[in-house]
Amino acid sequence: MKSDLIRILDGNTFVLSAGGGDIEAEPSVPVGFFSFDTRFLSRWRLTVNGERVSALARDNRSYFEVRFFLVPGAPTHYVDAKVSVIRERSLAASFEERLTVLNHAAEPADLTVRVEVDSDFSPLGVLGQPRESVGRIYKRVEDGRLRLGYEREKFRRETLISTTEPARIDEHGLTYHIRLGSQEKWTTTLHVRALVLRPDGQDVRDHLSHRRQGTRQKLQHDLDGLLGEAPRLTCDWDALSTAYRRSLVDLIALRYPTLALPGQAMPAAGLPWAATLVGRDSILTSLQALPVVPGLAATTLRVLGINQGTVLDDFRDEEPGKILREVRLGEMAAFEEQPTLPYYGGADITPLFVILLDEYERWTGDVALVREYEDEARAALHWIDEYGDMMDNGYLWYQRRNEHTGLENQCWKEAWNAISYRDGRLPGLPRATCELQGYAYDAKIRGARLAREFWHDPAYADRLERQAAELKQRFNRDFWVCDGEYYALALDGDGRQVDALSSNIGHLLWSGIVDESRAAKIAEHLLGPRLFSGWGVRTLADGEGRYNPLGYQVGTVWPFDNSFIAWGLRRYGFTREAGRIAEGIIDAAHYFGGQLPEAFGGYDRELTRHPVRYPAANSPQALATGAPLLLVRTLLGLEPYGANLTTAPALPDRFGRIELRDIPGRWGRVDAIGKVAPESHAGRQPSPGASPR
Repeated sequence: MKSDLIRILDGNTFVLSAGGGDIEAEPSVPVGFFSFDTRFLSRWRLTVNGERVSALARDNRSYFEVRFFLVPGAPTHYVDAKVSVIRERSLAASFEERLTVLNHAAEPADLTVRVEVDSDFSPLGVLGQPRESVGRIYKRVEDGRLRLGYEREKFRRETLISTTEPARIDEHGLTYHIRLGSQEKWTTTLHVRALVLRPDGQDVRDHLSHRRQGTRQKLQHDLDGLLGEAPRLTCDWDALSTAYRRSLVDLIALRYPTLALPGQAMPAAGLPWAATLVGRDSILTSLQALPVVPGLAATTLRVLGINQGTVLDDFRDEEPGKILREVRLGEMAAFEEQPTLPYYGGADITPLFVILLDEYERWTGDVALVREYEDEARAALHWIDEYGDMMDNGYLWYQRRNEHTGLENQCWKEAWNAISYRDGRLPGLPRATCELQGYAYDAKIRGARLAREFWHDPAYADRLERQAAELKQRFNRDFWVCDGEYYALALDGDGRQVDALSSNIGHLLWSGIVDESRAAKIAEHLLGPRLFSGWGVRTLADGEGRYNPLGYQVGTVWPFDNSFIAWGLRRYGFTREAGRIAEGIIDAAHYFGGQLPEAFGGYDRELTRHPVRYPAANSPQALATGAPLLLVRTLLGLEPYGANLTTAPALPDRFGRIELRDIPGRWGRVDAIGKVAPESHAGRQPSPGASPR
């Protein structure tokens, strides 16, 4: 995906265009106006007197609006433009574009302004893949509007385009014939609605009692509200301050209303490929954002709890107690060409649900929610043993039930080639990746705390703790690669080690399953030259059979991955190593204007001198957006203990001083301040340091 695309968004509705604002769909470039997993505009091209327009400047006013300053033809510094165009675009539930044409000449001008329009109504998930349209596309002009539509049995989508100034409208666009006097201007506003239609022709969303009626003013109000409520961060290193603020803006930009809970929102996973609810991303983003927006975790837990699996469904990989992987709302889901309404193909998401529930209570003291979702948490813990342990040996495994369209890899590294042996061979199924065992261990430890303190079931708590202890002992025996002194990426179906060196071992640290005696060796690998690029930890170590610095999950650097690795290093007392990762990721954010992409290249820093964006990376992406937030927590050593928030700052020199003011939680609002201190590896237990307000 081109990195210079211009994007505006409102949750899971977004517009991607070229630098001058035109939309011209190509197989490899996902431009268009998208909503509900469907592209509603695949062409939106502006001409003046038959000439394309070129951008002189652009004003990215906010995440939901942008302004382009344009001239017809090719721009030049040597000829004064006699006509210019201002293109003001906004997105607030629907797509609106205001065109202003200005005549700078001393004489009148006769102009023909044309907006060419088309839509292929392609499902978002298959853009760039060969696929013949199954349904019927229709176009018609009626009541001064252009209606583009797609119909397949009862599935209907329409794009409705209207204009405030008279135009000659045909099936391919709108034409304006205007005469401007000297120094005069002309303006029209085009309004584009994306309609999700029922068989009776009514928009489905018009019948939702909690449908959000978005306006630019409302979106700006929501943004100002979040920025006003969030903790205020100041830092001597501007790169961190910029990344922190950008994360807050992107968090709210990605939020969209949930169908299950009226009035509540949670983030879409990322643009353009994952503009939908993804369970894993929602949970991990909520964990990252707890010090800043703790309420996000409550919405995530409720939405995922409501949609928890209840039956055995091979097509959707559903099992009782399992937490969903994603929800899609487009054509392919409607006709079950893909199992995404919803789809449950993820083995890590269910233990992560329990982890989030416990961590949320530790931060907020919201005992009511912990008790409200006791049954769901118990069902998730039961799933780990009943369905996750398909080999009956105490480990958490995955193997898809849907052999045709289900995901083959059902851990966070879902790419087909992400799980491999050192020599690059792919293991058979089922697979038990190492971080799944860490999550299962952590979920049992945390579930035991919830059972003992809130569910009044000490026997259950004892059983969970006993299972966790046995899992930890067994894991450290079976996954340890003796000749490399690290944990294997996975076990294959025969119990053999899938022995590639990967970033997954960093997740073991934040789960707590690593033996203390082995933690130093894991830290050494993570910060060693094979895994650490200088910007961050690679997903796969340099030298492994499938290593590729631009391979999606076989060599790129993922900011979210690194934020959790740094958190885990801090848990085991490796403050210097955690700080090096934080510094690398925040430095990379500086090169991306503060907005971290989903992934970037794993090239050595000395080779490229700047981070290289992964071509098809989602941006903004919720998990990448959450990375600076978790890194701030890690640098300041923020940990809830009972009713208090404790701090143990450990900052690399480059950060200087960090102040995080008004951190919300069960303690009310507190401040945390950290400054560079003498380097130390001692004591991972935070010491009191947060001051109440």
